[in-house]
Amino acid sequence: MPRGFTLVELLVAISVMALLALLSWRGIDGLARTQQSVSTRMDQVAMLQTGLAQWRVDLEAATDAGGLPPLDFDGRVLRLVRVDASLPGRPLRVVAWSRRAVPQAHGGRGSWVRWQSPPLSDRTALAEAWRRAQQWAQSPTSDDLTQEVAVVGLDSWQLFYFRNNAWSNPLSSAGNEARSVAAGGASPGAVGAVAANAMPDGIRLVLRLTADQPVSGELTRDWMQAAPPGGS
Repeated sequence: MPRGFTLVELLVAISVMALLALLSWRGIDGLARTQQSVSTRMDQVAMLQTGLAQWRVDLEAATDAGGLPPLDFDGRVLRLVRVDASLPGRPLRVVAWSRRAVPQAHGGRGSWVRWQSPPLSDRTALAEAWRRAQQWAQSPTSDDLTQEVAVVGLDSWQLFYFRNNAWSNPLSSAGNEARSVAAGGASPGAVGAVAANAMPDGIRLVLRLTADQPVSGELTRDWMQAAPPGGS
């Protein structure tokens, strides 16, 4: 008569199968976690690259308009007036970049954030958007929140201007020598008369990304104005 399996043999076989199933599950779980981590990192890298590309586009489209400087940095927020060539009539927009805590992004600890106004064609509306951009960096309204994008988690950031063949802090006397403010002791947020060379030859952006995210560390990007046609 054929001999069957004993109870001990069945228990051993079941134990081995259970162990193999457990090891397989751990392998699948580890693979899924790795895939999720890689996907998160790729998404964050893509978002950072998009933000840096937008930063460059904003600088290249900056223009003098309505008595406003092409850009202004007060240590907290960079504001600029740019042409929106994607829309008919090439309207203007006020754009602002700042580090601000966004509750829904990057744990609410701080993000590099971009804000933009609607398309503008009226000088009064342009001046109001310029004032509003500075206010947004400190106390945004509910409407402001719909017009901002949190790019990446940020501990701090810094800007340098390239003028007279040297990099300098835009808040220093060297960095501000090209700016002139209208008489009457205007505040940094006021609209003033601006020298023709207020736009620096180049801008260096230094981002210190938060350490607890897939992309971290210090990142530096330089933007230089294109040489005019026929220039050296």
